Amino acid sequence: MENADGTTTKLVTGDAGYVLEDVPHLTDYLPDVPSHPNPLQDNPAYSVVKQYFVNQDDTVTHKIVVHTDSPRGTHFRRAGPRQKVYFQSDEVHACIVTCGGLCPGLNTVIREIVCGLYHMYGVTRVLGIDGGYKGFYSKNTITLTPKFVNDIHKRGGTILGTSRGGHSKSKIVDSIQDRGINQVYIIGGDGTQKGAAVIYEEIRRRGLKVSVAGIPKTIDNDIPVIDKSFGFDTAVEEAQRAINAAHVEAESIENGIGLVKLMGRFSGFIAMYATLASRDVDCCLIPESPFYLEGKGGLFEFIEKRLKENGHMVIVIAEGAGQDLLSECLQSMDAKDASGNKLLQDVGLWISHKIKNHFAMQKKMTINLKYIDPTYMIRAIPSNSSDNVYCTLLAQSAVHGAMAGYTGFTVGLVNGRHTYIPFNRINEKRNKVVITDRMWARLLSSTNQPSFLDPKDIAKAKREKEPANGLLENGYSENKN
Repeated sequence: MENADGTTTKLVTGDAGYVLEDVPHLTDYLPDVPSHPNPLQDNPAYSVVKQYFVNQDDTVTHKIVVHTDSPRGTHFRRAGPRQKVYFQSDEVHACIVTCGGLCPGLNTVIREIVCGLYHMYGVTRVLGIDGGYKGFYSKNTITLTPKFVNDIHKRGGTILGTSRGGHSKSKIVDSIQDRGINQVYIIGGDGTQKGAAVIYEEIRRRGLKVSVAGIPKTIDNDIPVIDKSFGFDTAVEEAQRAINAAHVEAESIENGIGLVKLMGRFSGFIAMYATLASRDVDCCLIPESPFYLEGKGGLFEFIEKRLKENGHMVIVIAEGAGQDLLSECLQSMDAKDASGNKLLQDVGLWISHKIKNHFAMQKKMTINLKYIDPTYMIRAIPSNSSDNVYCTLLAQSAVHGAMAGYTGFTVGLVNGRHTYIPFNRINEKRNKVVITDRMWARLLSSTNQPSFLDPKDIAKAKREKEPANGLLENGYSENKN
């Protein structure tokens, strides 16, 4: 099946509406590539495992909420080690690159790819590409060994460095070919994964025996299909520190307001989950849910009401919320960064000034507002225990897939199972909070805030198509929440 971006998807159909959206394999365009027994069968660490290898027919369903007459629907190939591998250990020359913004867990993924290749498959040649995609042809490489990466998971950021955009697929593939690299592990968000898809297509066009594996990274949790992205749990946990500080500041003074801006350019998952986890937040504003300031039912009216009731309040706002209200900055709304992302105005500063000015003009009450912006602090910290485990499993799944000859895929958790997903499914749209779902309703009942939606907005939201995977758009199924 041909996709909108010109790539093709391997589809396998079966009985009762079963569809497997399969990932490419080296043998699709190199039919004579030999296979070899998987060395894991002789690995002492796996000697106690009842079943070494994933069954070739194992797939994971995309939709888990079904009706009695529902078709079996879309599936993805289950991740894990296979009986046959298409690379011998001594022929593998792997490389790892990190691109885009920072995120907790990057160093853990790097570490576990290196250690997984070395300890599970006996691979000793692994390079780190310095400085993102540009590093393939403009920077030095770093030799990665288990000893070198041993402690890097305890640090934030990425030891490989990163950059945004500006890459040339021809130069990158030339570099891959010249260096004799045959496994490429690419860690990054939606823009990075789009780049990975282009690199894979060029490698396939040249007929190279090179596996390209993606590990999706976005602190905003806005990548579709997968349950969640690594670093998200850490971000929600760290956001509590800022919310707690805002709450202490607010309740320590008369009519205190604590305003916290969190990351979330187009998707408000961090703000939503941090609010639900905190229970100290009175109002949460996200990009998916429009709001207005003035008049009956507006934000200013709610702030005044809550201050009269409690004497203080905490507001959490995602960085992408309210961008349509920043009319005075419209002349720069079309500016973009090197990755093509729209540069956002600082809604936190803007709304803090608006709130202060409103109450100063009204002269009904004197407010004391404290604004906290922890966004770059959050993304620069090491991953927590939950994310460390998740990063380990993602990295090992990528290694197993590349060794088994799969290519042009990204790894991800789908309904609690690790899978191999075609690049086009990761790149086709952005995962967003659905404000007509139960999760957003739970938040509204927790904060007891108004929805700030007029009847037309509500009707429009309800008309929007239900998510194709049968899951809440936040990646969690109804039966999990």
